[in-house]
Amino acid sequence: MENFVLYEEIGRGRHTVVYKGRRKGTINFVAILCVEKCKRPQITNRVRLTHEVIHENIVQFLEWYETSNHLWLVVELCTGGSLDAVIAQDKHLPEDVVREFGIDLVSGLLHIHELGIIFSDLTPAKIMLDGPGNLKLSNLSLARAEGENLQEFFSLVAGEDGDSPDPEAAQGSPVYMAPEVLKGEEFSVASDFFSLGCMLYELFTGTPPFYSENFPELMENIFNEVPATPRVSGENAKKPSPEFVNLLKQLLQKDPSKRPERQALLEHPFWKGAFSESLPGDIGKPAGKSALNEDVVDASSASPPKGSSVASTATSLDRSTLSRSFKLEKPDELRPKSVMDTENESMFSLSSRSRAGVGPSAAVPPGTPSRARSAGQRQPPRTAGTADASTASQQASEQVFSTWELIFHESDLLITPIIDNPKILKPVPVKFDPKTLGVPAITGEKLAYLPELELARYLEQLCGTMAATDKSGSPRTRLNLLCYLCIISTHPHAANRLLNSHLLLVLIQQLQSAQNWDIRGKSARVLALLAHHATELKDTTVISEAMTAVTELVRESYRNSKLKQCLLPALGELMCLATRQEEKRRVSNESWHIPSAAFTVVLRCLRDGEEPLTNHLAAKVVENVCSGASAQTSGFQTAEVGPMLWYLFTHCTVDSLRVTAISALCRVSRRMPSCFQNVLEKVGLAPVLEALLSSIARVQQCLLTLFCIMLASGGHLQRLVHEKEFVAKIVRLLESPSVLIRAKAFLALHQVLQNNPDMLLYCCQSRLVMYIERDSRRTTPGKDQQQWGHEYLSRCLEILTTLIVHQLPQLTGEVVSVLESVSGRRHPSTVQAKQLKHQLPMLPVLLHLVTSQVFRPQIVNDEFLFKYGILLGYIKSIDYGETSIDGAVGQAQADEAMRVTLSVFEAITQHPVLLTQHHVAVVDSVLPPLTALVLSQSAERRMFSLRLLSEAASVLLGHEAVSSKASGVSPNAGLLRLVQETLLPEYENLLMEPDPVPAYALKLLLALVDYSPVFIRHLEELNLVPVLLQVLQEHQESMLGSSMYNVVCLLGNLVANKDTNMTALYQQGLVERLVPACMDAGVLVLEGESTSRPASPLLFVLLEMLQELLRRTADMVRRALQQQKLGDSRSTQVAEDMLLVNKPFTQLTCTFIQLLCVEESEVGERAMSCLSLVVQLYGAEDADCTGPESAAHLATALQATAPHPKQQKLLLRIIKRLVTADEKHTQSVRLHGDVLTSALQQLAITASSTADVTVASLASEILQHIL
Repeated sequence: MENFVLYEEIGRGRHTVVYKGRRKGTINFVAILCVEKCKRPQITNRVRLTHEVIHENIVQFLEWYETSNHLWLVVELCTGGSLDAVIAQDKHLPEDVVREFGIDLVSGLLHIHELGIIFSDLTPAKIMLDGPGNLKLSNLSLARAEGENLQEFFSLVAGEDGDSPDPEAAQGSPVYMAPEVLKGEEFSVASDFFSLGCMLYELFTGTPPFYSENFPELMENIFNEVPATPRVSGENAKKPSPEFVNLLKQLLQKDPSKRPERQALLEHPFWKGAFSESLPGDIGKPAGKSALNEDVVDASSASPPKGSSVASTATSLDRSTLSRSFKLEKPDELRPKSVMDTENESMFSLSSRSRAGVGPSAAVPPGTPSRARSAGQRQPPRTAGTADASTASQQASEQVFSTWELIFHESDLLITPIIDNPKILKPVPVKFDPKTLGVPAITGEKLAYLPELELARYLEQLCGTMAATDKSGSPRTRLNLLCYLCIISTHPHAANRLLNSHLLLVLIQQLQSAQNWDIRGKSARVLALLAHHATELKDTTVISEAMTAVTELVRESYRNSKLKQCLLPALGELMCLATRQEEKRRVSNESWHIPSAAFTVVLRCLRDGEEPLTNHLAAKVVENVCSGASAQTSGFQTAEVGPMLWYLFTHCTVDSLRVTAISALCRVSRRMPSCFQNVLEKVGLAPVLEALLSSIARVQQCLLTLFCIMLASGGHLQRLVHEKEFVAKIVRLLESPSVLIRAKAFLALHQVLQNNPDMLLYCCQSRLVMYIERDSRRTTPGKDQQQWGHEYLSRCLEILTTLIVHQLPQLTGEVVSVLESVSGRRHPSTVQAKQLKHQLPMLPVLLHLVTSQVFRPQIVNDEFLFKYGILLGYIKSIDYGETSIDGAVGQAQADEAMRVTLSVFEAITQHPVLLTQHHVAVVDSVLPPLTALVLSQSAERRMFSLRLLSEAASVLLGHEAVSSKASGVSPNAGLLRLVQETLLPEYENLLMEPDPVPAYALKLLLALVDYSPVFIRHLEELNLVPVLLQVLQEHQESMLGSSMYNVVCLLGNLVANKDTNMTALYQQGLVERLVPACMDAGVLVLEGESTSRPASPLLFVLLEMLQELLRRTADMVRRALQQQKLGDSRSTQVAEDMLLVNKPFTQLTCTFIQLLCVEESEVGERAMSCLSLVVQLYGAEDADCTGPESAAHLATALQATAPHPKQQKLLLRIIKRLVTADEKHTQSVRLHGDVLTSALQQLAITASSTADVTVASLASEILQHIL
């Protein structure tokens, strides 16, 4: 399923697994829910209610699909987790946060109410948070249309599939359920409001208002108990406001008629007017928020299910139309897309590793081309090993775009205050005397929500008091009033109102005309606080005039360091406010224009010779102003700003100032890459690389960002991408504990390799692949880790691995090309020698990537194997001496190239699934040159090649492709022909070589014979059977070696094949060689000497072969006796000859008896079968077969076979045959077989009591003969 890429699992429920996903061809990430089909009614209900709903506080539905076992739901991705998790982590939240969260909850809830939908099961677990922290209603599986019986709808949907619905399927959590619902009444808007009250209560206290493990007790509490006033324990705990307590009291009323109506809820004072400016089309929407969420996903990526369509705007929804669509009389009116449809066959694909991530929004540097992203455009199908050129081009352009996008993480652009920043200067507490204030000392919170008329009167009084105190000349009164303004300015809404009023001009006047320096400093402080906390500016608010006044004052009193340090925060915060507003509004405004003198003053304060505090404030101003994308930041984009900031960074001893300076340099370079380029040109690369090893993580992060900017912009590009010291320092940073530093190091390496692919070898030698694997294996971060950091790391990892995967075919092609140019030449030209020296050392890159679990699945395909086969062919040519490169690169380099090339295929053979997936490519492209290398003059390469060929052939011959079976063409035909024509004629030499060559040759031969018995005839034709018997004899000293096992298995196949020439096999000494082999293997098993490598498998194969030989002899004797009775004696001589040939097996009688008692039951059963055949054919030939030791083993075996009557009867017949065969054996049992006699007597008694006549009869007969 290819339209979406699935990344890691991000959530799991009883019937649902949630994955992070991405639609291919876009950078839009989504959540993909895999739901079991038992939840079809709930999922269908969720889709029918939400598929046309688009709202900022409701998780947007995108698509849904159906496979054979699951339903797949594609919805908007919320990276902040659930509200339930937030409560679990924070225990309880401040009232201000509860208010903000409540505004989102009310907005979403009232929106669905307006559409005629009742949520019905509002719980914290069903509320999600997006990245910025907005709450979104999710999982409306139990929601319903107003007045609807949800159980009837579930029955309708379940009935279509032939299932009976669960009666409790439509029930939600009782902890948040209204009392009237628990009594059996219908869900309603009022019941949703009750659940809302429960959630607000839990947000503030950490526990629901009604909770009990016992359900009847819970119902009793909900019906009768009045929830306690919400309280929070702890040192910093604050009491809830009266407005909040009142709201909870209204929402948690037992009588639904007493709960507030919608309008009353919106106008409640707890919200502090948040809903007062709602637009008519945005019912229940707080001011300043749009009802549409246009940034969630492109419209083309939100293809609706069949029978539905996603509306482009929320205002286009008609309530009556929606109500009709909710009540479906035929469930098939709303069906998911099925993967059975030919056009929807593949919709999801799994990522080969955990590599999720959402890159932060970052400004694209000037000159970066814009790129259209079509979310719905499908890629043309591609066969294995091929790639469409246009697709490759598109991927390359996406990669470039993603690089720019990823350079800056959101943490790189965080803004901290300039005023009252403890890392710059410890804030001084501000106090005021309300008695001498001259105006009412109202709080900032109260000021923020004063009605407009009261606010105007209060501001007029405030400005008047300021002017009056100015005329009276009392500086203490004005300072007291300014201290009061400092305190109330910290409230954002109050700051907005104060800054956008006449007070701004009054403060400017104080700055310009006040004679007292303290008043000027305090006025500047008020301006700084207002600018920092304000979030909105009116078009008429003249902060440009304020900046001009502060700038002039700084210039006039430049030598007054104390005043300058008071004024710089005000100037900086005003400049930041201007750039923020311009970026937010996307329009310029003369009232917010930053005068050029302001930039000049700040840059002047960066210079050497200023006090460190002044330097720090100036650097902080540069850092904050340049964090935005406003055009006004160009004032800091000068040639000297970079060297000045770098000087501060390198010469300052205060860490916080060093961090600020390098961060400011980073942010200036974001818009002007030449800024850092100037630094490199002035100080050189070495000091900057040395700074990369700083112990301060923030410094390392900024420097990495600067290098990424430099590489992406092209500055000093060729020098950096060819500088090994630079790459070594970057790779070293991959050991950092910081996720962000590692991510940026990966990103920097991506840009190095993109511009210099040859550096890939050095990176691999520096363990880059190991670092990639380590970070790719990381699971979902825990509580102590930052989710966004790991997502960013995954994005950087993905872009690097994608680049390496795309570069590998080019690298392989270049190596093949240079080898092709010298193929067949004894003396390469100078140019060719130079190319060989450059390209051959790159071969280890293939080995590094093929041995990596991250890269291997992505690079090993038909195209790769085809090129590898060509490469192996040229290696064969070098090995055979047809091509000589020793003079160009040296013997050592040539040998290393051949070793590495073979090692690449060795890594592939260790993963059989790769061989079977690319069966045809391996057989057609790789095995021919590999087979030729088996005949190499080099013993090492001969052994290596034969081992690889045997391992690959064993896998391939054991796997038959389904497609080839259907076509009737065997994919292994080429392999069989190759071995038969090339290797078999040389097999005698291979088998006679020292170990381990015979082991690999036998393994290959065994696989061939197992696959095609025709090869037995080839062995006979080439007279290889005597060689096999010789191998058996020569390797008898190492019974547990692979050669011994393989040759025994091979001989076993020969014996089992009905077309084998057994006469020749006997004549060549088969029996004489099997007897000692079986004895030795039996001894190993009985003595237990082979603990590391058990001998049981070898012995089992030997016994199986002996059984087959003895069975054939027994059959031949039986047929001869039958024909003799009929008067035909022609077969008698043949049978006698066979008995004579196999008679040496009687030497194994005692071994067989001892093996009856081994733990391995299969070995014991085979030994018993062989013993039975031997005594049937030859009687008791072995004199020791009834001795004391053998009698004891027989007695033990009789007891062990008691649970298996069939084996016990066979064993009794064997004993009877041994005892009655010769009088001396009978006498031996009488003298030494007391244990056996007792076992037989006990068996006769037991068998008689259990009415087992056969066992009793056999035991009695044996005893009668003995006794």
